[in-house]
Amino acid sequence: MTKKPFDQFAKQFFNIFLSSYGRVDLNFEVPGESQFIDILFAPSTQPTDTPESLRLLHRIASVPCLIEPYRKPPDKSDIRTCVQKMFFVQADYERKANASERTVKEEELPQLWIITPSASDQIREYCIASPDKNWMTGIHTSPGVLRAAIIVANKLPRTPETLFFRLFGTGKVQKQAIKEVRALPKDDKQRSQILKLLSSWKISIEVAQPTDEDERSLAMLLEEIYQEWEEKTKRQGLEQGLEQGLEQGLEQGLEQGLEQGQRLVVENMLKARFGELDPELASIIPSLLALPTEEYTNLLLRLSNISREDLLARFQSEV
Repeated sequence: MTKKPFDQFAKQFFNIFLSSYGRVDLNFEVPGESQFIDILFAPSTQPTDTPESLRLLHRIASVPCLIEPYRKPPDKSDIRTCVQKMFFVQADYERKANASERTVKEEELPQLWIITPSASDQIREYCIASPDKNWMTGIHTSPGVLRAAIIVANKLPRTPETLFFRLFGTGKVQKQAIKEVRALPKDDKQRSQILKLLSSWKISIEVAQPTDEDERSLAMLLEEIYQEWEEKTKRQGLEQGLEQGLEQGLEQGLEQGLEQGQRLVVENMLKARFGELDPELASIIPSLLALPTEEYTNLLLRLSNISREDLLARFQSEV
């Protein structure tokens, strides 16, 4: 089954920016339940040098947490489900602590973070969530045992600290955040990582061929970012090929560079379509790249309608 483009972007985002500081579980199955948590994070170390654009994320992830991002505002049922999952995970923490004869402090229990582009007053009241002086505008917390909070992306202040969370917004807020990402220094490590994630998001949207106007508009909005990322990817492949060309001959090096850049583009499209690039899919890439240009282009455009089985069957006989 094709993953939803937004879900894929959100999970890749948190995995990339949190995996250096602890354990990130994506689609974590709730103990004893047929439910899955989008992102479950348990810190093992604290950042020593946090870039301004990651300060809010690192503060949230300084303690164990469940993160549930939504592309559209969650309703009451969605929120009940999130809270239910949080209680199951907290109970599991306490069971494990009791088994090792250890007491879990309240602040050690995982906290729930719901990320939504917007939220009505009714939803915030339903969650008993209110502004917290310890957090910025747009972040609402629940008191006492609930340990839940809502981040309303479209209400966050326009600061470097909130930049990446405003990408989870919609409309003008998201458009402004994308503009700010492109304005980051070219040598900014986070800029490069976000460009790659946003480019993958665009590919996923186009592969899924959505009927939702919001998704189609987003794909158009990300076109320039994708072109920049694609050009950089091809350039990197070309540079690698040129380096090898010093030893193997310039013409051969140029050819290898172009192939490497093209291969990276195909790899990302396969990841967007099938969720991952396993050895079987990776093995057919050379045959796919060897297709005549017109046939190669048409196949990529039709990729969303081709099953994994049919794609493998077509090329594996040639491997």
